[in-house]
Amino acid sequence: MPRIAFTTFNILKEPYGHPVVQEFDDRTPSTFLEAEQSPGFIDRAVAVDDREDLTNFERDWGQWGAFAVPRFYTGGRTAGTDSRASTLSLWKDIESVFSFSYSGVHRDALRKRHEWFVKPECPSYAMWWVGDDTVPTWEDACRRIEHLHDHGPTPESFTFHHPFTPDGEPTKLSGIGRAATKDLA
Repeated sequence: MPRIAFTTFNILKEPYGHPVVQEFDDRTPSTFLEAEQSPGFIDRAVAVDDREDLTNFERDWGQWGAFAVPRFYTGGRTAGTDSRASTLSLWKDIESVFSFSYSGVHRDALRKRHEWFVKPECPSYAMWWVGDDTVPTWEDACRRIEHLHDHGPTPESFTFHHPFTPDGEPTKLSGIGRAATKDLA
């Protein structure tokens, strides 16, 4: 049965550890916990060795592959200069990840995103279908964000507003639209 791979990518206004983005960093553990407890959540990229002295670029991500960022990232890659925020996860279906994204602690964080992130020049998320035995890699995630930026939504990489079925057919999500996201602008 196909599953949804979901990636997010944003650039922080300042590197991790700076007071401007500290609230974002402080919210991250509770957001991940809520995601992991959400209906339809399957797994997310977690470093195999999460030593504090390593950056995401240096950590071992196991089956998720080497950490990578889309071409739009021009920030630093050291502990004092890293200013990207990115995730990679697997979900049962589009509705599950949509429900998590626009409710609870993640919705609260979305309301404050303008305080933490620079105005994006690329999509801040992308999703695509994968087989039940496929674990997407960070490289896959970068390709999908870049593809969405370059070509718009296609079966290869799409958004909640322009989703596709596992067979590549355009579809609609019930409940999505201005009502679901109106107070997040």
